[in-house]
Amino acid sequence: MPRTSEPGRSVSSRLLEVLFAFQPGQSVLSLADLVRTTGLPHATVRRLAMELTEAGALSRRHDGRFTIGLRLWRLGTLAPLTESLRTKAQPFMEDLYTALHQHVQLAVLDGTEAVIIERLSAPRAPGLVSQVGGRLPLHCSGVGKVILAHGGTGLIDAVLAGGLRRYTPETVVDPAALRAELAECRRTGTAVVRGELTPGADSIAARVVDGEGRVVAALSVVVRSGSVNHQAALPTLVASGLGVSRVLGWRPGVRIRETADGL
Repeated sequence: MPRTSEPGRSVSSRLLEVLFAFQPGQSVLSLADLVRTTGLPHATVRRLAMELTEAGALSRRHDGRFTIGLRLWRLGTLAPLTESLRTKAQPFMEDLYTALHQHVQLAVLDGTEAVIIERLSAPRAPGLVSQVGGRLPLHCSGVGKVILAHGGTGLIDAVLAGGLRRYTPETVVDPAALRAELAECRRTGTAVVRGELTPGADSIAARVVDGEGRVVAALSVVVRSGSVNHQAALPTLVASGLGVSRVLGWRPGVRIRETADGL
């Protein structure tokens, strides 16, 4: 439910409320959309939107609707983890794409969800539920399971406490079964998800580790069910994940830390 304009809220908090109304799939919003999403008064939203537009944080289209401005987009690309990680992972993602000709994506943890920070898309691969910047559930996506498995008991308990939503008939929603899968994922560093998030789409994922042994991201390929032998694709995917990990400073012998700290 949108927050209301309760007394005592700072101007900065209201500015952020307007900015955070923009989400993947909601990248073009009217003034009425912003009012409805934020719960702020129409006059307040209009004033804030105009100020943000003047500063370059928002851009106003010819039809009066708003989008994220170029200046704010440039600022977002400076985020140290995602930008550095994207840059370092790019060559390995390109090699993986060339080898498999499937969707290749890189994701990190944000709260109790995975956020896609880079993707290479194959024209004839299955349709995906989210784009770059979009969020994926941890319990039933390939990248999500890898991140969740290494996120520590606190993260796992939080995800289980929030309930395991069933997206397809294949979604694993039994807590005990999910915990068993996560234990295997910690052992192998990989996850295979068969049609749990999107019918007819499978995901094969591997962990990305930094120099301190923290699992800072997950790399995956998304394939049409039955089109790729999962076990045949795993070595290529694991090699790519290890390649990115080495660039981040990981070396054989560094213990993998089962914690989400720093993600």
